[in-house]
Amino acid sequence: MIEAIAPFTGFGLGLRKEHHADFLRDSQPVDFVEVISENFMACGGRPLRTLDAVRERYPVIMHGVSMSLGSATGLDRTYLAELKALADRVQPLWVSDHLCWTGIAGHNAHDLLPLPYTDEALATCAANIRFAQQVLERPLLVENPSSYVTFAESTMSEWAFLAELTRQTGCYLLLDVNNVFVSSVNHGFNPLDFIAAIPADRVRQIHLAGHSEGPDEMLIDTHDAPIRPEVWSLYQAATARFGPCATMIERDDAIPPLADLLAELDQARLMARVPA
Repeated sequence: MIEAIAPFTGFGLGLRKEHHADFLRDSQPVDFVEVISENFMACGGRPLRTLDAVRERYPVIMHGVSMSLGSATGLDRTYLAELKALADRVQPLWVSDHLCWTGIAGHNAHDLLPLPYTDEALATCAANIRFAQQVLERPLLVENPSSYVTFAESTMSEWAFLAELTRQTGCYLLLDVNNVFVSSVNHGFNPLDFIAAIPADRVRQIHLAGHSEGPDEMLIDTHDAPIRPEVWSLYQAATARFGPCATMIERDDAIPPLADLLAELDQARLMARVPA
């Protein structure tokens, strides 16, 4: 039987190679670090030694980008075996991935591709999540990705789709607040409706990040800029509804000195305490 994930409160950062030396040299004011699972799977050497050293000081969360939960052909068993081996070694707080598909016929597109929100897609994702949880012997956290297209075939909202996934599979949610805001602008919905409809008892983690403006007033989830004021406001609304849960800042490009991200993390701590 798969155990439930207990709530974990705290504030953390994504562990990126630009900051490895900072984390290995000094104790940093973070409650956990999150790593990209694929960067440490089926490899040894320096990356894994670094992760082993970091996990002696901080709790670790494993966050994946290639599980392809929306794949109509099922999940890659080799990938899952490698992921489980890493999880068994690291003993993370939890393992997460995205509500998307990432490739076909063995080809990884290295992108988080959108799904139609239909009963058929729901059944596919639910079956894949149940299988992944069985192999990993632990529940998954599923993240809402940003999206840039919608499907005429969709019969439900993204938030209704996510809520039903948790009901059918027992999975938990990684709520990316920046992605909610980006998608709300791109598709014209109220982001507060998304926050209000998510089952509060299934949220275990929140992501914060920056975004960029693309063509035709579209927003792009780029993780290369500071968090925007609108996202901070939505984060306040989320913490007011969900209560304390693990909050993490993502930065994957134009990575600043660690001190800059720690200052943003202090702002998250403050915002989580201030009533919305």
